[in-house]
Amino acid sequence: MRMVDVIQKKRNGEELTGEEIQFFVKGYTEGSIPDYQASALMMAIYFRGMNEKETATLTQAMVDSGETIDLSAIEGHIVDKHSTGGVGDKVTFIVGPLVASVGVPVAKMSGRGLGHTGGTLDKLESIEGFNIEISKDVFVNNVNTNKLAVAGQTGNLAPADKKLYALRDVTATVDSIPLIAGSIMSKKLASGADSIVLDVKTGSGAFMKTLEESEALAKEMVNIGKNLGKNTVAVISDMNQPLGYEVGNANEIKEAVEILQGKNVKDLRRLSLEIASHMTVLAEVFSSYEEAYEALEANLENGKAFEAFRSFVSAQGGNVEMIDDLTKLPKADYHIEVKAEQDGYVAEIDAESIGVAAMYLGAGRATKDDVINHGVGITLKKKIGDTVKAGETLVVLHSEKETANDSRDKVKAAYTIIENAPTDTTLIHKVIK
Repeated sequence: MRMVDVIQKKRNGEELTGEEIQFFVKGYTEGSIPDYQASALMMAIYFRGMNEKETATLTQAMVDSGETIDLSAIEGHIVDKHSTGGVGDKVTFIVGPLVASVGVPVAKMSGRGLGHTGGTLDKLESIEGFNIEISKDVFVNNVNTNKLAVAGQTGNLAPADKKLYALRDVTATVDSIPLIAGSIMSKKLASGADSIVLDVKTGSGAFMKTLEESEALAKEMVNIGKNLGKNTVAVISDMNQPLGYEVGNANEIKEAVEILQGKNVKDLRRLSLEIASHMTVLAEVFSSYEEAYEALEANLENGKAFEAFRSFVSAQGGNVEMIDDLTKLPKADYHIEVKAEQDGYVAEIDAESIGVAAMYLGAGRATKDDVINHGVGITLKKKIGDTVKAGETLVVLHSEKETANDSRDKVKAAYTIIENAPTDTTLIHKVIK
């Protein structure tokens, strides 16, 4: 088999066989196929696409390129969740304990943030002592004991994906639906869960900016899951403004804990219950979404979900005093108010700009080597649909510097204020099964 023939076949719009796809993935991972030929195939796929069968085969080949995590020692039906990334997305810290509170094991491998989207691991490390580098034995034991553990991804999980993504990033072939779907699902499938719920973001702060693109990606990933024997559900949720009111690390942990203690931050609470309900139905703990939603909502009110979070933090070395007394979480030195310049209604908040403003403060990374400051971030005081008067505070910047003009300018530009009330926003656009 020659790589040039595989490239030519896809360039001409033909379907690649399983053997051809496996030949390519294996050869590129091992280094026998050079970057220039891999780039040519990526571009051919970008323009010609892949069918359902090809995409599933590519995903499985990427899974097979490295380690897969054996979670057979964990008792029960393991359900994982994955978000395609957003601003203020702290859903994992609510969903994990919620699902654990009804006895469903959540064994989650997570990553760090880069650019305008935050990382689960960075946020958890806001809690003093919290250890994400736990051994497999400790990981499994924690899930069996507390029904919840979160750890850093192993270095050799789907190495073909890591190598291909780096190539796509510099050859303008990132935004291809089959390649994005295969990239995400290869890591999820290698992580060993029995079922998967995907939170596919859409809007200004999402990777997919339009509902049409987000739906296409969601369908592709659900099809991959089904074709490879994993029950998969995708929830398409709105990211045209940050989720909740807090963006950063420690302040996102704080907001998540407040939800677990019964506070109603409407969009964040609603989405968390949506994701958790689908997870517990896939685990067959409940027979219907409605039954799951009611039971999980009760566990937010009665403290069971909060207790599950405390147990999880304690088991991974975190200082539980910071959870019991949220004022002990890291805080910035300066709190800078950004005020509205006119009366009206908030019509738009560019979520990506808010994420970038938080990154400028030190809450995120511009490069992989940047060091996170857990105490800095942004608190939104006004969201879409809210009335605003000139001089009222739109957001508060939590900064280590007395002035944060680049973040202030970014936040000001993110807000659009109009005279008349805008139409209501839709939080959950679609559920794909």
